[in-house]
Amino acid sequence: MRSRERPSTDVFGEAWERLFDPPVAHRGLWTPDGAPENSLAAFQAACARGYGIELDVQLTADGEAVVFHDERLERMTGQEGRLRDHTAAELGALTLKGTDETIPTLADTLTMIGHRAMVFIELKTPFGDVGPLEKRVTEVLVDHNGPTAVIGFNPYSHAWFADHHPQILRGLDSYGWNDEGARKLAPEMRKSLAALEQVEIARPDFLALGLDMLPSPRADLYRAKGMPIVAWTVRSPDQWEGVRDHCDNLIFEGFHA
Repeated sequence: MRSRERPSTDVFGEAWERLFDPPVAHRGLWTPDGAPENSLAAFQAACARGYGIELDVQLTADGEAVVFHDERLERMTGQEGRLRDHTAAELGALTLKGTDETIPTLADTLTMIGHRAMVFIELKTPFGDVGPLEKRVTEVLVDHNGPTAVIGFNPYSHAWFADHHPQILRGLDSYGWNDEGARKLAPEMRKSLAALEQVEIARPDFLALGLDMLPSPRADLYRAKGMPIVAWTVRSPDQWEGVRDHCDNLIFEGFHA
């Protein structure tokens, strides 16, 4: 059975079809000397070219979901401290990489995007803290009429959605043993992620796998059973050519897919 033929359109609607196409711009269509990552300008640029959008969300001190990747503020804003120690209003007053762009809320971001793009919302939920961010994201999604999916590395976050809101499309992130992000983890966790042992806990609808996990017999097996595979982060056409026969879409940056 091909992944696209899995009978999930009735459950997920347009989000299921747009999981497969078009390609997805990683943190929006940003450039080092232009629109910053995870900014409204980067999302507008992705919409203008017809791409899907991947973005990151975290919870603020006052319980709002905002779009930002790093745990700390320094790299993108030049300010010190952790994002979660600030309110949404305080974060919204900071500018990104010396531009006029600021840290947007998820609600404002989805309002701007509307129905123009499929949005992959990566929840940065810390282990042991499942619930608050998931609830706020769900509240925002109720008022959004465009296609969306939630993604992330925390399998218990996915399990929360599976139990409480199974109509929301879910994609489990994972990376292999040698990925830079995995090197920060304990060896046991790195081994578990590389072996896709989290799938049973997460119960995802698709997998979002780092390039160092593709191709792999285990991923091919899940795909053959009807679970689509999205590759990330693809940074050149040659990288995509190397894995495209083993996955269904790509999250890209640094070129136009």
